[in-house]
Amino acid sequence: MTQVIDVGGVDVYVEGEGTETIVMLHGWPDTYRLWDAQVAALGGSYRCVRFTLPGFDPGKPRRPTSLVDTVALIHRIVRIVSPDHPVILLQHDWGSIFGNQFALRHPQLVSRIVCVDVGDALSPDFAEQLGARSKAMVFGYQMWLALAWRIGGKLGDRMSRHMAGKLRCPTDPAMIVSQMNYPYYITWFGAYGSYRLAAPGQAPCRTLYIFGSRKPFMFHTQGWLNALQRQQGSRVVAMEAGHWMMRTHADAFNEEVLDWLAAGRAGKADKTASPVARQGEPVRLG
Repeated sequence: MTQVIDVGGVDVYVEGEGTETIVMLHGWPDTYRLWDAQVAALGGSYRCVRFTLPGFDPGKPRRPTSLVDTVALIHRIVRIVSPDHPVILLQHDWGSIFGNQFALRHPQLVSRIVCVDVGDALSPDFAEQLGARSKAMVFGYQMWLALAWRIGGKLGDRMSRHMAGKLRCPTDPAMIVSQMNYPYYITWFGAYGSYRLAAPGQAPCRTLYIFGSRKPFMFHTQGWLNALQRQQGSRVVAMEAGHWMMRTHADAFNEEVLDWLAAGRAGKADKTASPVARQGEPVRLG
């Protein structure tokens, strides 16, 4: 049974059963449906809470949302769906950025984080380690999407779908619209309060970091991976996949998440603390 709660004009879907609640945060160019396979796998043991970020719903008006307001929305949803216990965050892409900012500001409300494919991308070390080629690639696709947001309309939508195809995004193109691109516009043009107030650090709670190794560059630093692997109860897993492995490799992804959550729930966090990065070392940047 699915319960739908309206929180500030955002539909929040609550499904599954369990004593722990998982709040799922998607990124570009997705909606709450990104996590369909995860809800199916996790819903028997956990309450799964998901929603579409403001402005990302193709059926609703454009709604560019500042970092402060996005974190405030997550805070409000968490307090409504789990008023007495901290939640687990399952986050991907921009959802990882927003989820980490929330966890840094409200650490008492987050017990664990499953972070997917975007790690310490806001840290100074990340910017320093990117080679010229990788920096050009980042600028190219992000500026394209920022301009598509500014243009809007059918042309902006076509631009957004074109870039999603170039990036091999498995999302249905019909569900991709330019209004989803506002985080890139904010990033490069400083609009809507900019992201300058975003903290560069990472939430200190136990973290499972899963990333796809089949990409031209990574969204994390090796130093951060090393530190995470030394952290009690945390784990790093490299999958032979691209950016959307929760869709393209759902069974393997779900198994990793379920195993790690079960180990932590059973008080076996020491078993997940070993420095594991499967499929070899991360791809070198540049």
